Amino acid sequence: MNVENGISTYHENKDQISSKRLFSNLIQPNQLVGDLYSMNYETARVLIHDIYKSRVNGIPSLCFLIASRVDLNNEIDFKKEDSSVILLRVLDSTRLPNDSEAERIRVETAQRVSGETDKNWDSSGIMDTKTRSYLSYAAIECRIIGTFFLDKKREDETLEWHFGCDISNYYPNQGLKVFKPTNNALELIINYINPDVLIDYERKFGKTDRVRIGKVRYASTNRKYQNMDDIPVYLHPADLLAQKSAVFGMTRTGKSNTTKIIAKSVYNLRTPRYGYDSLRIGQIIFDPNGEYANENTQDANGDNPNALKNIYKSNVGIQKENEVVTYGLEPHPNDPERKIMKINFYSDQHLQIGKELINSTLQNENAQYIRNFAQINFEPPPISDISATTRYRRRVLAYRTLLNKSGFKSSFNPNISGLFNQEIRQTMINATDKDADKQNKIRSAAQTLNLKNPSWDALESAFLGLFYFLKTQAYSDFNQNYIAKSSTGESWADPGFESIIEMFSFTKAIRLFSKCLEQHSSSSNEDYADEIYDDLLKGKLVIIDQSAGDSELHSDVAKRILWRIFNGNMTEFRTGEIPKDILIYAEEAHNLLPSGNDMDMKDVWVRTAKEGAKLKIGLVYATQEVSSIHKNILKNTSNWFISHLNNTDETRELCKFYDFDDFEPSIRKAQDKGFLRVKTLSNYFVVPVQIDKFEIR
Repeated sequence: MNVENGISTYHENKDQISSKRLFSNLIQPNQLVGDLYSMNYETARVLIHDIYKSRVNGIPSLCFLIASRVDLNNEIDFKKEDSSVILLRVLDSTRLPNDSEAERIRVETAQRVSGETDKNWDSSGIMDTKTRSYLSYAAIECRIIGTFFLDKKREDETLEWHFGCDISNYYPNQGLKVFKPTNNALELIINYINPDVLIDYERKFGKTDRVRIGKVRYASTNRKYQNMDDIPVYLHPADLLAQKSAVFGMTRTGKSNTTKIIAKSVYNLRTPRYGYDSLRIGQIIFDPNGEYANENTQDANGDNPNALKNIYKSNVGIQKENEVVTYGLEPHPNDPERKIMKINFYSDQHLQIGKELINSTLQNENAQYIRNFAQINFEPPPISDISATTRYRRRVLAYRTLLNKSGFKSSFNPNISGLFNQEIRQTMINATDKDADKQNKIRSAAQTLNLKNPSWDALESAFLGLFYFLKTQAYSDFNQNYIAKSSTGESWADPGFESIIEMFSFTKAIRLFSKCLEQHSSSSNEDYADEIYDDLLKGKLVIIDQSAGDSELHSDVAKRILWRIFNGNMTEFRTGEIPKDILIYAEEAHNLLPSGNDMDMKDVWVRTAKEGAKLKIGLVYATQEVSSIHKNILKNTSNWFISHLNNTDETRELCKFYDFDDFEPSIRKAQDKGFLRVKTLSNYFVVPVQIDKFEIR
């Protein structure tokens, strides 16, 4: 029994020593600002005095305060209700019961010195010391953010900090001392992560380090020498993985710099530091302005290495091709290793891919002949089915000829052997039409189709003549006889073939096709979407330069790449494998993501936003307006990086989430570049941050 008492006493003494040490890390007696005199479960009111505000170098709006009854000079029992620290955020001033009397005194005193420029109403000799002290009391209203308290670790029974997003109790007749945390105490508060979250991250991703993204900044009026000039704010990159992250703010307020900082934090996981693991995460950035893929005037001194594509230079001896890949529709003089995102629309393996790209340019067209064409699919039939293979080859030939008419250049000549027999050609020669020009075109077509290797240009006229032929009585008679003899009961010209050759009679179709010319290369052998997905699986940073070309084209390209990523990871998920983490960045997201009133579940961005978490696809979207993003996407966004927004319509949308309501006036007024309010998945509250400038070092 004595031994047990001794062990119990030892643990109690150990807990008391540990408690005092941990509370000393938070409570700084020299940072006393006043007393908490009134509170409820949401807000607290604090009595302050000018002399205390002066000692702590001021109490700016939205700064953090802490309130506690813990006395560091006495023993601390961490199990007691009072052994905790309440975290507060300053909202505004509030009135004291004697404010009317104090205001009357100030007005009367000010009247006595009115007109005297060398004296203020609080100057020595104008107001006595006792009155001045009486008038120096004021009150501030604070938001109660939550409670820091101590609990024991499951593994070794040592004490550690825990945080709850509320208070468990309050007493109206119980005072608490209030302090303004600075230095290490403030750093501990703003960078706190629940220990259980860290354990979960370590289980999923290994032991990975947090990275600095900036420093604490409470206000636009950012005075120095307040013992908080460089209090670092850290981001845990694991917060971003398989999550949605928003970067909002007006142009030139630091969105791009913030995106670079985020991408850098994830990229640096591949470089292990002492005690931490290496983690390679594939990242892809859709870069509409070329600011990540190219050096530009925003990066300070013209030709400097601070474009994100040069991030590999931060690790000595690392080769670019192993870490960073840039893609674009056109070459760039300063990026000779850039991969060109083009496919060969004529090649067998890219035939359907090219057709889908063309379909995307036709999606807003309502003409029946275009809608019929869009339905055609170039899925090869079994080789053993000779009849179906012949029909397929005929459709492909007509489609490739249509490409040639639209300006797509080919590296090979057509082979039409076995596609148009003597009987159909002779029928065309014998056919008659009231329109002499059409009849001549039909007969000329028959002659062209008799050649083994006609030119693409010759085939253009031939297919137009063939289309006219299909409208004649001669073809109708021929086709009835053909069907009667056929084992399948099908017409000579299947609907798909008819739809393709009908396009030759409409110049509008040719103009629509030509929108995809930028994506065609007769020398390309690979599908860039497959290459990009392969790069991402290897953990590379992929930057898609979309600064040149048509915006609609870039949107279609982005969707196609995203479908490849989505379907690739979905295949892994369905087969019981663990998909690789991939992080997607959508710059100028209003051009890519569905708008605030559009939630088409067939859209790949919508599906990625809703299903990305289980497929381990994370999304970082950046834009100027909160309202431009669909509400369902906003509701499922975990990480928020908010700079200046200049109107209440946007800030009102933002106030629906977390505690951004407290920051609404500041977000609307403060226009300082890089001044953000940040809420991350592992943090429990918004932190005002001056984001570091992106540098490669």
